[in-house]
Amino acid sequence: MSNVFYMPPVTLMGPNAIQSLGAELASKELKKALIVTDGVLIEVGLVSKLTDELTAHNLDYVIYDGVQPNPTEKNIEDGLALLAESKADFVISFGGGSSHDTAKGIALVAANGGHIRDYSKGVHLSKKPQLPLVTVNTTAGTASEMTVFAIITNQQDQTKYPVVDKHFTPIIAVNDSELMVAMPKFLTATTGMDALTHAVEAYVSTAATPITDASAIKAIELIVNNLEAVVNNGQDRAARDAMQYGEYLAGMAFSNASLGYVHSMAHQLGGVYDLSHGLCNAILLAEVSRFNAKQVPERFVDIAKAMGIDTTAMTQEQAVNAALEAIDGLSAAVGTKQRLADLGVTEDKLAFMAQNALNDACSLTNPRKASLEEIVNIFKARM
Repeated sequence: MSNVFYMPPVTLMGPNAIQSLGAELASKELKKALIVTDGVLIEVGLVSKLTDELTAHNLDYVIYDGVQPNPTEKNIEDGLALLAESKADFVISFGGGSSHDTAKGIALVAANGGHIRDYSKGVHLSKKPQLPLVTVNTTAGTASEMTVFAIITNQQDQTKYPVVDKHFTPIIAVNDSELMVAMPKFLTATTGMDALTHAVEAYVSTAATPITDASAIKAIELIVNNLEAVVNNGQDRAARDAMQYGEYLAGMAFSNASLGYVHSMAHQLGGVYDLSHGLCNAILLAEVSRFNAKQVPERFVDIAKAMGIDTTAMTQEQAVNAALEAIDGLSAAVGTKQRLADLGVTEDKLAFMAQNALNDACSLTNPRKASLEEIVNIFKARM
């Protein structure tokens, strides 16, 4: 079986990378951008770094700032309406995963028609490339700035669903670590644990390849070595820079190898309880990994080594347990090891969420197949 590897043709990375964006755009004959972001990023002045760059290169823009933390179908519909009204010819997302996922939905539907939900019934369903998309990233977590994934919330039935489409790949991605310096401590922690989850799930995925393996292992190293430091000191430029490389590598891995039950289950927690995606991943990662390690223990030995654990004198079982303990230990150190019950999750919703998790596209590449009862029990273990 042949494999396909997707990633943006151009990525601008490192401190002040956004200052190179205008010149890149000027060569593409684009005229007016729909900027997709949220009100907070406007209030704190970060969006002005983008708009100043556009203005300096004579590019017009209009701003849609209605993005929600768990982006909804309505966010996409509202953005589409402003896109049509403004006659913008390309889309720029500015922010974290919520902004990027909303922008992806807008750009894809604008070019292909229909409803974003139409593209969730399989993978790579769109017929035409989306409207040109540029992604400017301000968090080191989701890697949505470069992946073929978008996660959308259907508020009517309390579900979150992934859309996987090769046309989501942006023409330019920007990872400027200076835009991440102002990230609050808890957001730094949850997005960082999200990135670690991407790397771990991609490494144990049934669709993993040598390219995704290399990306995932290096991502784990970078994240484990830098996340706690940057949570404790958000001004640590070296750690910020290392984290943006770590999250990007994790994105390279999971965008092509896909994910597993951590994400399938986290999507349901987000849909029903509107909880932070990164926090849900952090809570579930060690427990799902415990379940998966029975199927692919050798993969978790590799993960232990990537986390800096000396496994030389350990049995395979000891090395696996050390990796699981290290994952939980990092989550505790950065403040994301929490109980679902404390976040408002109730047991009467577990079977509903477990069934939807099994139907989630991310479940297809989990290395060990679970029953409904086993998914419920994983939820219960973190209650």
